[in-house]
Amino acid sequence: MNAQIRRFSGVMLAVFALLLGNLFYYQVVRADAYANDNRNARTIIKEYSIERGRMVVGSGKDEVVVAESVPTDDALEYLRKYPEGRKYAFITGFYSFVFGRDLAEQAFNNYLIGRAPEQFAQNLEQLLTAEAQPGGTLQLTIDPQVQAVAAEALGERKGAVVALEPTTGAVLALTSFPRYDPNPLSTHDNAQITQTWKKLTADPDQPRLNRSASQLYPPGSTFKVITSAAYLADGGSPDDGLQNATSYTPPQTQRPIPNFGGGTCLGNKQPITLKEALQVSCNTVFARLGNDLGGDKLVDMAQRFGFNEEMPYQLPAATSQIPAADKLDDPAEAQSAIGQRDVRASPLQMATVAATIANGGKRMAPRVVDSVRAADGSLVKKFAPEEVNQPITSDVASQLQDMMVNVVTNGTGDRAQIPGITVGGKTGTAQRGPGQAPHAWFIGFGSSGDRQIAVAVIVEAGGDVGSEATGGHVSAPIAKAVIQAYLGGSS
Repeated sequence: MNAQIRRFSGVMLAVFALLLGNLFYYQVVRADAYANDNRNARTIIKEYSIERGRMVVGSGKDEVVVAESVPTDDALEYLRKYPEGRKYAFITGFYSFVFGRDLAEQAFNNYLIGRAPEQFAQNLEQLLTAEAQPGGTLQLTIDPQVQAVAAEALGERKGAVVALEPTTGAVLALTSFPRYDPNPLSTHDNAQITQTWKKLTADPDQPRLNRSASQLYPPGSTFKVITSAAYLADGGSPDDGLQNATSYTPPQTQRPIPNFGGGTCLGNKQPITLKEALQVSCNTVFARLGNDLGGDKLVDMAQRFGFNEEMPYQLPAATSQIPAADKLDDPAEAQSAIGQRDVRASPLQMATVAATIANGGKRMAPRVVDSVRAADGSLVKKFAPEEVNQPITSDVASQLQDMMVNVVTNGTGDRAQIPGITVGGKTGTAQRGPGQAPHAWFIGFGSSGDRQIAVAVIVEAGGDVGSEATGGHVSAPIAKAVIQAYLGGSS
């Protein structure tokens, strides 16, 4: 009898231990995760009693508020508003009673409601004085003028523009088209929120798709700067003579890879240097280099630049992709080297590539929030620039800079030229399926004195030019406008 009681007692103790452990796990270990989960309606409702912090761009008299909370007379005490609407939607995100939080509203939620560890003193003051304190203000890195010019230059063409400060990773502009207005999603009218959501979701143009950071595209010939980096890092030189052919047929296939428009490059100049090949975007040279380098070196260099790893960005972003080296046969190596086949990249990724080259080979994490301030203006948190790695040496970076400047000065990127400004770049015309117009790319950088900017532009399906589009014709002028907005210079 005593043995049975002991067994029963042991089982009950085990059950209680499991219950306590379960309670501890959900109430303590997972508390923050559940509190910040968009599906937790009770948390969202509770947050509406807090004056959520603002998001601002610029400073002083040029400061622009892009998100703020205003008091209401309904049960939800504050209404989230976005004075700039569509212009910053792919940074601010939305704050919805029905659909929760998105982008910066989600990623920086604790700061915006004043519950981050750095705001402990503010919370203590609020507890002692019983006076509610507004949440923290997010100071964004966006340059309002550059953002406006990026949106205007892209116009109503599907695509995206990203601009970075190479030395710090600060995002100076980030926009895509189509766009959406986050205000209707942030009202207190459930019917309007639901109706807006259904309309946005059903729209075939996908206005809620963040093409700048969350969409992947074949990078086309912009990827040739990575192939060039792999060749230079392997001991090659920009002045090495390379075979100039009308087409190149990789081993294991009968399908040749031609140059854009057919024919040889630079009037059949033999041999053609690597620098010249990049200048005119010679497919046959770079496809052959893909096979000569081999998948290991090509993929390794792409991964050093951030492919196949989560983007170290403060907001959600897609992971750019290149197949593993052991998945690349000879035809795939050749096609990957010119940014086709299964290579995919976001505009944010390719802006980072350009910024890394401009920054002497140092890759900086892109960041869109510079700091958090309290309601009285005091600093709560500063997000310092973060160096991720150094994919290439400063010597290789210098060689690539010179080669990319030559592309703009003498080659396919000449429409990005700005008198008085040093501009380097690489065009790309990313081929798609049969009968589909190509995507038009441009990546590059500009410098004037101690100021620098790196840019990536994509126009989907060639925009209004369609199948006749090239990166040099369509996207280079957009990049020029963005660089000029930041650095000045004459037209």
